[in-house]
Amino acid sequence: MSREGGGSPREGRSSGQLGPRPPRWKGLSPPQLFAGSFALMILFGTLGLRLVPAFYVDGQTLGWIDALFMATSAVCVTGLIVVDTATHFTRLGQGFILFLIQIGGLGMITITSLIILHLGRRLSLRAESVIPQMPSSAPKVDARRLTRDIVFFTFALEGIGALFLFFAFRPYFSAGEAAWHAIFQAISAFCNAGFSTFSDSLEGWAAHSLVTWPVMILVVVGGIGFLTLEELNQSRRTRKSERRFRLSLHSRVVLASSGALLVVGWLVYLGLEWGGVLGDMATWTRIENAMFMSVTARTAGFNTVAYSDAADPTNFFTIILMSIGGSPGSTAGGLKTTTFFIIGLLAWSRFRGRTSVSAWSRTVPDETVQRAVGLFVVAFGTMTVAIFGYTVLQVNGSEPVAFLTVMFEAVSAFNTVGLSLGVTGDLEPLSRILTTVLMFVGRIGPLSFAALLAIKAGGPSSRYKFAREDVSIG
Repeated sequence: MSREGGGSPREGRSSGQLGPRPPRWKGLSPPQLFAGSFALMILFGTLGLRLVPAFYVDGQTLGWIDALFMATSAVCVTGLIVVDTATHFTRLGQGFILFLIQIGGLGMITITSLIILHLGRRLSLRAESVIPQMPSSAPKVDARRLTRDIVFFTFALEGIGALFLFFAFRPYFSAGEAAWHAIFQAISAFCNAGFSTFSDSLEGWAAHSLVTWPVMILVVVGGIGFLTLEELNQSRRTRKSERRFRLSLHSRVVLASSGALLVVGWLVYLGLEWGGVLGDMATWTRIENAMFMSVTARTAGFNTVAYSDAADPTNFFTIILMSIGGSPGSTAGGLKTTTFFIIGLLAWSRFRGRTSVSAWSRTVPDETVQRAVGLFVVAFGTMTVAIFGYTVLQVNGSEPVAFLTVMFEAVSAFNTVGLSLGVTGDLEPLSRILTTVLMFVGRIGPLSFAALLAIKAGGPSSRYKFAREDVSIG
């Protein structure tokens, strides 16, 4: 069958009728672009950690597997390490890791969007859809302002946190060393990365409130999400005006669920470890460190106590908090507080015999509820397969690991937390590769999966439905 006008599209393009062929990357979907940007940054980090001897104290670079592991952990802001960041790397090497953490925390595409805005060019609809913090749930927030404010919030809060930490560290270090420790800890805390320039993380500073509180505040603010921060900022601006700014349901859910999880976690850790890992501390220090454990468990990765010395119920509870994680559009990982909240509301609604999910006099769309359930199923399935994989690999290895330890490591890696029971450095090579994959999938997968579920049905299958037939449940 001939085409009227003659010639194929390929021939037309070659003769200049249809213009030049667009770059191949423009054909990628937003989730693919988002994942690709992180993959390229991990590749860059791997090459740097593998090939630059100046990054290391002894000049001996890491092997390919360990370099890939450390680069992935930094870019995906996880915090799991196979070598001690404090003693194995020079200041230059630590600076390179800090650069990977900062880029990973902000997101490569967010920075690219900022550059486009700085050049005076409007973001295209495609570029806006790629930004993982794009506020479809809060139309009052302008995408261009949000993209600029993401970087402003990040550097401003990191700078303030570093200033407080500098004065806390100054009595113990020279000005230069105190400044470096402060900057590194501040950026790592806000990005929920968990990397530290101290070999024992922050265990040596457990009794120093001027260190633990700034870190906790940075972790919490970094895990709330840029969208909620932007709405809180707009609410502050309009507080004195006649027209009050109403927080979106998204931000209300984030603030309520985050606050509830912090308080519940704090009380549980106090009860479980009052005479345990917190037992040798003064009363006020126990209270502070129980709160620190509650804050850091949801993807921060810092620790002021050794979790390997904690009781099994404590570590299992930590696994639950790690699975929940932070909030959407933040530097934190995990299933996300909003997903956890919506699934809880769904269960409560069904218990009360209601067909819809609602909160604060607002009904949550069925599509959002379905995405939350789908994301939970995928995350749960991934962690289950990963735990099974660890069990097989480590049992066949030279050092069998207890099941709870394996479960803790898998959940920590997938939810980009960075806490460990002290076995990360002893993992078999195949287990390290599995951990690397989990960190990448945990950082990219849930976001990409949520984006895919958010795509409106427009294919042929959405134009018809099959005959209905019920299935018994329960």
